[in-house]
Amino acid sequence: MFSDVEFLSRLQFAFTIMFHYIFPPFSIGVGLLLVIFESKYVITRKKVYENITRFWIKIFAANFSVGVASGIVMEFEFGTNWAQYSRFVGDVFGSPLAAEGIFAFFLESGFLAILLFGWNRVKPGVHLFSTIMVALGSMMSAFWIVVANSWQQTPVAYELVEFNGHMRAVITDFWGMVFNPSAMVRFGHVLVGAFIQGSFLVISVSAYYLLKNKYVDFARKSFSIALFIATIASISQLFLGHEHGKVVAEYQPAKLAAYEGLYETQTNAPLYIIGYTDPETKSTYGIKIPGMLSFLVHGDTNAEVTGLNAIPEKDWPPAAMVFQSYHIMVALGMFFIALTLFSWFLYFRNKLFSSRIMLRIFMFSVALPVIANQLGWVSAERGRQPWIVTGLLRTSEGLSKSVTAEEVIISLILFILVYILLFFVWLYVLDKEIKHGPTDENSPEAGYQSEEDFAETISKF
Repeated sequence: MFSDVEFLSRLQFAFTIMFHYIFPPFSIGVGLLLVIFESKYVITRKKVYENITRFWIKIFAANFSVGVASGIVMEFEFGTNWAQYSRFVGDVFGSPLAAEGIFAFFLESGFLAILLFGWNRVKPGVHLFSTIMVALGSMMSAFWIVVANSWQQTPVAYELVEFNGHMRAVITDFWGMVFNPSAMVRFGHVLVGAFIQGSFLVISVSAYYLLKNKYVDFARKSFSIALFIATIASISQLFLGHEHGKVVAEYQPAKLAAYEGLYETQTNAPLYIIGYTDPETKSTYGIKIPGMLSFLVHGDTNAEVTGLNAIPEKDWPPAAMVFQSYHIMVALGMFFIALTLFSWFLYFRNKLFSSRIMLRIFMFSVALPVIANQLGWVSAERGRQPWIVTGLLRTSEGLSKSVTAEEVIISLILFILVYILLFFVWLYVLDKEIKHGPTDENSPEAGYQSEEDFAETISKF
């Protein structure tokens, strides 16, 4: 195992990308909430929304910094570990990555400076516009990355050309590549997952303050707004996930079969609620709903769904892992829907903020959307195996020919050490900012601002 360059390279890339993917969803989710918080401040002139906005800008900046630092490594890995893959997809993959850097990263990072240092230097409208641009930049960054990844899942608008003795994919239609069959539904799925993750971070911190009976007005308002976004996003994810599943069924039937542990092509195909699958015996065990998979995919319980046995076994994904990661992700999604809807029931009965059990659940549940997003990518990427580009290039064919197992092991160990340090620095900064609280020592706790105070504040801009 530890002498297998392919296994080690895949392990290294999985570790680096999974660590990196902790941070972009937080940035996207908190970015959206920042727009709402600051809009409320500009419209209502309430001091509490200024405090909320300024507090979460600091959290956003800390998260953004670690996300950038951890993301740079992956681009180097394309050249060091996956040179054959980079040669094959360079013409296709390079375009969305360049667009991500030019139209997304620079947009986000440029206006972030105004968010951090411009509160007392620009007018409120300019600062709000900057906040919108930062949020838009974070979403556009996700868009171009998802486009690149989706092309690997459902490659279109290309031709294979021989260059210096190697085959490579060349774009024949740029917009056809961008709007490939899975790009938009996957982008929506990723974006909404990020909204859930960012919302649960805000809710978690707000719940912590309410349990401590600190910054109560601040916590109640930020909790309520974030809960609204979390609820809408959680429910939306149910429908987006369904649409994504239909695309997977059409273009990647092996992946869908692994998701559902379906080995025989059949009508009235069952949907497993919980269980496990054994690829050795080609059997799946658990609680199932007969015909539901056929209905969800085709709208007809008698429709046929392709099983793994219709696909050469050498092209099977690792069904056991994919089945479990997919089902845990779905279970977490259903939990988010139940939790948020029940919270609104308590909210309208004026019992949510007084329920210490619910506040504790929310305080610790911040990790669950992170796990769900990670498992979503595990399901998508492991479900694509053994292809690195579906139907065109196998993962084993994308490796660099010169890299050795020893080199990968050494670099992996170094990455682990550095990333552990980076992770604890991130946690330290968050802990420090959260314990410091949303207000300065000399400023009033979140409350209403008088017209005179507001006019004085505006004059400083």
